[in-house]
Amino acid sequence: MHHIHLAEGLRLRFPARSADFDQGVEVGMLAALMSQEVSEFSRRISKANLGQVRAVAEQFGYRLIEGGTVEDWVELTFYGRAARPRLRVVHSGA
Repeated sequence: MHHIHLAEGLRLRFPARSADFDQGVEVGMLAALMSQEVSEFSRRISKANLGQVRAVAEQFGYRLIEGGTVEDWVELTFYGRAARPRLRVVHSGA
């Protein structure tokens, strides 16, 4: 059993359920966000689910950027088709 990340500071867990169930809930929640065409969001998912999440994101037209990893978790940022890159002005030292 592991905690499923819903939003910042909010996690769920399902006692007495299998890892397959947890993975299904995780993918289902991400698919629901993508179907709402949210332009950008981040979630922490289990590493075991990364392949399936990549496939679902591709079907919905999202790009994934992997962030940090901790134990069995990976932080992902999802960008929709309409999301523009964030540009910053940086000052050179010269």
